[in-house]
Amino acid sequence: MKSDPEIVFDHEDFMVVHKRAGDNFHSDDGELGFFHKLKQQHGEIYPVHRLDKVTSGLLIVAKNIESCREINELFKSKKIEKYYLAISDRKPKKKQGWIIGDMERSRRATWKLCESRKNPAVTQFFSKSIGTGQRIFLLKPQTGKTHQLRVAMKAIGSPISGDPLYCPKSQEVEERCYLHAYAMNFNFRGEDIHIIKKPSLVGRFSSKVFLEVLEESYLKPWELVWPKRK
Repeated sequence: MKSDPEIVFDHEDFMVVHKRAGDNFHSDDGELGFFHKLKQQHGEIYPVHRLDKVTSGLLIVAKNIESCREINELFKSKKIEKYYLAISDRKPKKKQGWIIGDMERSRRATWKLCESRKNPAVTQFFSKSIGTGQRIFLLKPQTGKTHQLRVAMKAIGSPISGDPLYCPKSQEVEERCYLHAYAMNFNFRGEDIHIIKKPSLVGRFSSKVFLEVLEESYLKPWELVWPKRK
């Protein structure tokens, strides 16, 4: 039986909660979604953003309409930095930098990244080897488009291990899609908020090398010197 959603950070005006991989954010096919369960536990709350079903990690939920509006404005003005972890066993075209391009609908409810830049999805990233052909990716989205990080990873030749849409064959042998909303950094009413939540120790996320690289290189992603945009 699944446990209740975990509160990672509790503020008088909002909560930062952890969503497990495989949980729908909204209710679907008669099954109560992640947000509905939170409302049952905490009363009137307001969604600010969401995560794909296959993605685990941090979500902000507002406790009142005023903070909901304020946090939404922070997102719109790109003053909330979000950082994600991913694992792929495919070699990327480049080891770090930017992934930029317009996104268009493709087949089977998927998206694809284009070379045009009229209204592009923008992502910064670092990556490091974690042995046996695998790489850990630290991703910093600058925009918030549907499936953005999953599409970006496929575009550089490194679809996320276990992704049922963008790396479907790997799903057959993986315990989950290895994408996790790992950290947040923002200022709320004069208070600096830094939050991290390591992924659950499952499958590739439990390997010793992965955990060592995470601890040595990506423990405070907001302090890293990120690649400049060319």
